[in-house]
Amino acid sequence: MTSILDLALNQQQGPIPLAGISERQDISLSYLEQLFAQLRRQGLVQSVRGPGGGYHLGKEATDISVAEVIEAVNETTDATRCKGAGDCQNGETCLTHHLWMDLSDQIRDFLGDITLADLVRRREVRDIACQQSARTDVGADITLRQISDNDGQAHNRGADQSV
Repeated sequence: MTSILDLALNQQQGPIPLAGISERQDISLSYLEQLFAQLRRQGLVQSVRGPGGGYHLGKEATDISVAEVIEAVNETTDATRCKGAGDCQNGETCLTHHLWMDLSDQIRDFLGDITLADLVRRREVRDIACQQSARTDVGADITLRQISDNDGQAHNRGADQSV
């Protein structure tokens, strides 16, 4: 989630190299390459090859939910021990199976209702992004200026609401 959110926050700079995301988020480059291959297969990101290449979102940030990102990289929101199969206790359904299934559904619904755009609009997310860019100096001048500009625009539109 962190890496695609970083991409969404910085996409106005053009294609974002994974090396920049790796440095800002302290995530291994080889791991990011694996994640972004999965995200690309699901159409959530697109790659641009060559000098000045990198990644950009495959669709609008308003159309990408947190749940969609989690599913794209084969992670789960399942809170059951049996992965929903109902064979949690010696091949039978355990007493709390339906409790954990209900929780899984609520988590999935909650994350399905939050988009990348919602996260980008959160002041605390933008503040952290500014700190990360300043710390790593990876596009710090551009990112700080653009996030500040975006903050003013979002604030003027009243979009500075928390999720």
